[in-house]
Amino acid sequence: MKQLLLILIFCMGLNVNAQETETENVKAKVIEFFDAFHKQDTTALKTIVKGDIKMQSISVNKEGKTVLQEESYKNFIKSIASIPKDKTFEEKLLSFDIKVDGNMANAWTRYEFWFNGKFSHCGVNSFQLIKEDGEWKIIYLVDTRRREGCKD
Repeated sequence: MKQLLLILIFCMGLNVNAQETETENVKAKVIEFFDAFHKQDTTALKTIVKGDIKMQSISVNKEGKTVLQEESYKNFIKSIASIPKDKTFEEKLLSFDIKVDGNMANAWTRYEFWFNGKFSHCGVNSFQLIKEDGEWKIIYLVDTRRREGCKD
């Protein structure tokens, strides 16, 4: 009986360690995305995702209405590449909340966006990822964008 209990505890420990490793792998993929984003590395940005992923942004317009904007990943890459080199931009990730279930993961990241050293907006990114052939790939990205309530 004691041996069975020890084996069970050992197996549970292996499962927790495997889950922590996958969580770290997902976090690393999100960081890799932002490294490529900040470097305007369009080649790397193409390899981090699976295909022409869906990208959406949720914001509130001047009339107080919720607005959903959609953009293709190809257009996103073109817009990143077109930012002049004399302009600076940084999306500062403030926290990570990552959930993994087998070959699917979600990474929820709070952020602040800065352009030319000035605060632009804040929000949350929600990345959906798939693990194929041992590698995590981004398959969907939606974010929120706001200028108020950024210090909560």
